[in-house]
Amino acid sequence: MPVTEPAAYPFTAEKLALNPLYSALRREQPLSRVQLPYGEPAWLATRHEDARLVLGDPRFSRNESLRRDEPRLRSFPTPPDALMILDPPEHTRLRRLASKAFTVKRVEEWRPRVERIAAELADAMLAGGTHADLVTGFALPLPISVISALLGVPAEDRGDFHVWAEAFISTTKYTPEEAARHRASLTAYMAGLIADRRARPRDDLIGDLVAARDKEDRLSEAELLTLLTGILVGGFETTATQIANFVYVLLTHPGQLAALRTDLERIPQAVEELLRFVPLSIGTAFARYALEDVEVGGVTVRAGEAVMVALHAANHDESVFTCPHRLDLERREAAHVAFGGGAHHCLGSPLARVELQVALRTLLTRFPGLRFHASEADVVWKTGVLTRGPERLPVAWDQP
Repeated sequence: MPVTEPAAYPFTAEKLALNPLYSALRREQPLSRVQLPYGEPAWLATRHEDARLVLGDPRFSRNESLRRDEPRLRSFPTPPDALMILDPPEHTRLRRLASKAFTVKRVEEWRPRVERIAAELADAMLAGGTHADLVTGFALPLPISVISALLGVPAEDRGDFHVWAEAFISTTKYTPEEAARHRASLTAYMAGLIADRRARPRDDLIGDLVAARDKEDRLSEAELLTLLTGILVGGFETTATQIANFVYVLLTHPGQLAALRTDLERIPQAVEELLRFVPLSIGTAFARYALEDVEVGGVTVRAGEAVMVALHAANHDESVFTCPHRLDLERREAAHVAFGGGAHHCLGSPLARVELQVALRTLLTRFPGLRFHASEADVVWKTGVLTRGPERLPVAWDQP
């Protein structure tokens, strides 16, 4: 495949399908030139090996994007003080402050609370009859309730979170002015919570970070606000979307769903395969800039050039995964890169795993005969945001 003008990116695809062009690129041009809607052209890495290299090699920088016209899917750039824009050691300093709340051990201690929240949501859905929208009835409120409890956000204040969070991942769903207004509303709300913790200290993640700011001077006020806002948005939006995505995929693979119902101990492995299988993002984000010449996929990336990593393409790499386009809930091959890699590996991945495992177990045990309410055609898909998934997922079940 000859090198030509940068291809328009992202590549189109319906629902949760992957554009076949990714497979062609992995075979013939694993590092190719693309042009996103905004910013300068970039290289696109589509192979698993190359993805791991770019994500983990310190010769690639996120912070360098502050000095460049970063390739991106939306008009506004990443905020300069966001965790995702920093390189070590600044990134390490801030990440360490929040990471103790998301260790595997700490998150496992939260599992019973996640299970109680999921059970309460299931009770409410069952009380309403034999059908409901899974997104509004379960997929959204579960991670919103969990991350709110972890942060110490009052239950009565959670109603606007979904809209505010969508503003952070909007491409065209909101106008730039609307998105900016919603983002400002969330920032103002978080600033109010910070002020409240200063007046009335509490033992929660916000209180811990406020203490780190005020007593230990380990982060600035702007860093504190941006870090908490990022944790809140990242703590539920993607997980909520993946709960709905996983259910949709299982309902469209009835044989795999039936097998999972008979052996619920396979749920953790099933979650890993679903994370690999489902392409969450419409494209890719967060360019890495080469600080020196680096060879990637047989191509020399020159110092100052940007590389975008297509995580969903890497998770379907035929050289790593057998029949990668087939869902196999018993798959135990190489680790997926759904949570990224390197220094910016998803901070909340242990919590996301627990929530996804609890969600599937609750839905499979509490809702016998779970199925599409009328037909698959009734599923309404998100538009105008960075993530792919159902906006409404009408489901039905047999009376327990």
